[in-house]
Formats: sequence, structure tokens, C-alpha cells
Amino acid sequence: MKYRKLGTTNIDVSIICLGTMTWGGQNSQSEAFDQMNYAFEKGINFFDTAEMYAIMPTKETYGKTEEIIGNWFNQYGKRKDIILASKIASKSDGLEWVRDGGKKLGFDKKNMNAAVDASLKRLKTDYIDLYQLHWPERKVPIFGKLDFVYDPNDTDWSTVEEVLENLNDIIKAGKIRYAGLSNETPWGMMKSLQVSKEKDFPRMMSIQNVYSLVNRVFDTAHSEVAIRENCGLLAYSPIAGGRLSGKYLNGVLPKDARYTLWPNRFSRHATERGDKAISKYVNLAKKYNITPTKMANAFVNDRPFVTSNIIGATSLEQLKENIDSININLSQEILDEIQEIHSYDPNPCV
Repeated sequence: MKYRKLGTTNIDVSIICLGTMTWGGQNSQSEAFDQMNYAFEKGINFFDTAEMYAIMPTKETYGKTEEIIGNWFNQYGKRKDIILASKIASKSDGLEWVRDGGKKLGFDKKNMNAAVDASLKRLKTDYIDLYQLHWPERKVPIFGKLDFVYDPNDTDWSTVEEVLENLNDIIKAGKIRYAGLSNETPWGMMKSLQVSKEKDFPRMMSIQNVYSLVNRVFDTAHSEVAIRENCGLLAYSPIAGGRLSGKYLNGVLPKDARYTLWPNRFSRHATERGDKAISKYVNLAKKYNITPTKMANAFVNDRPFVTSNIIGATSLEQLKENIDSININLSQEILDEIQEIHSYDPNPCV
């Protein structure tokens, strides 16, 4: 395994981060334990979760993933060996079962204290290494949207200063060590970093946004901020929910796979343009005798603004293939051909 520093900290996190959102939903606790044990054996020391997991989010699965991780810590005693990241849910049209529900969620002091305390209890730990804001309270283009649409009436959200002050109090209480962003814009990144410097509040050490061969929106503006401000990307959906493996091409719907179970939930990846691009990437991988999954992950691993690549799997076979991407070094020739495909249709799966 290879490692990189988390932001400006002295923490070394594995370039492959173990994503956990299927545990308690598509995966049982026993299967999750097998994944954590295997990942740990392979040198992965970075786990990412969230209070709202498992996915798909439901009242019945809320918090189950954190509970499973906590049970693993309790059984195997590995807490001190793992850099643990979790997230607090923000305002949403759904999630009525989370705290006071839906539109009452946010990053005010009451919500943040309630969320972190509940996560700590489920995780069976007294601290979280990286606590992330799952998505902004304000209206921004996330989850399948690209353009920012300004709404002058969108004013009901905690100020950046207030959020950082709340995080500062939680850090002082010893409940979290560092903070990070998720699904955030370049403005959100820079504003948080500016206020943290001016007010001597905690700085954001990372940003967790979508990034893959078929969604490289992060390249446009986020990437320079990530590099120059040392706020690296924790890339999620690096293989576009499994679509970059090629297993969904030609209308195939594998049994119990994500797009088979929830075709509408992840529709941003299931586009005609996306399938055309994915077909080209699959053929390119075959040309160089690399599995499409390994090539897609290796591309993300290689980006200079990436701190860690959050992989997810519903089987050990998938997990092993994802982790093995760390051993793939893409030649300049392959990278040039990837860029040629990208230039034809830059972001077919936004």
C-alpha cells in the first residue's frame, strides 16, 4: 500500500480508502467484517462512513454502517490502527428519521453535537479522526447537477464562521480530531479556508467529491484549490457505481447490483452518453491487458490532487480488484488515450 498526508496534518492515510456505504444494506455484518479484515491486511488504514449509511438510506438502515464498524472495533481491537472518517447529514428533502428530520437538519450547534455524539456511540469510540460535512446546507449543484443556480431566497443556512466555531468546540471536547468538506464547491472550499485562517478556527483538511473517468468536473476548478491549499480530494464513485467495470453495458442488469436494485437513484451514471464513453474506456483497458476496474481506479489514484480513493464493494472479489489498482502504473501512452476519450465528451456522467 502507498500513503499520503491528510491535508496539513502528520497523518498518513492509505491512497485506497475503504468505503462502507453498503454495509447494513447490501452487505451483512459478517461480509463487512471480511472486507475490513482483508483491507487491513492489505495495508488500508483509512475507513470512510457516514451517519446516514447504509445506502439506500431508510429509517431501518440509518446508522447501521457505523454500528457494524463499531462492532468490528470491539471484536478485533483495531481502533487505534484506523484513521476513521464519518459525516454529518445536512438539509434534505428526505431523511425525516435523522434527528429532527429533513429540512431541520444542518450544521448548527444542536445538530452537530447530537450527530457526533450518536456517531461516537454507534462506532464504539470516543473520537473520530476526520468529521466531514456531508453536503452543504445552501443550494449547490450536487448529485447529478452541474450548473449553479442562484436563489436569492436561499438564506437559511449556518454561516461558515458558525460552522467552523461549532467544529472548533467539538475538537476541543476531544470528540473529533480534524474536519473536512464533502460535495462542496470551489467557493465553499476557499471561504472555509479563509475564515479558518482569519478566526484561527479548524481548517478543512480534505474534500470528498465525486470523481471518475466519466465525471471529472473536479478538474475544472476544485483541483487547483486542492493542490495549492493542501485540501486534497477524497474521491468517491471512482468507478461510477460499478459502471466503469463494463458489467452494465448492452443493457445487462446483474442480479443484486446497484443499478438493478435502484435504477432511478443513481441515474446520473446511467446515461446513453455515459455508456458510449464507458464502452471506449473498457476497450482501452482490454487493449492494454488491464481490467477496466483497475484502470479506472488507477487513473484516480494517480491524480496529483487526490489524497485518497474511496473504493466500495459488495463482494471480496470486487474488493480485491479495487485494492489491486494500487499496483497499476498507467503509461503516458494510456493516459494520452484516456485524454482523447475524455476530450470527445468530458463529463458524460455528471
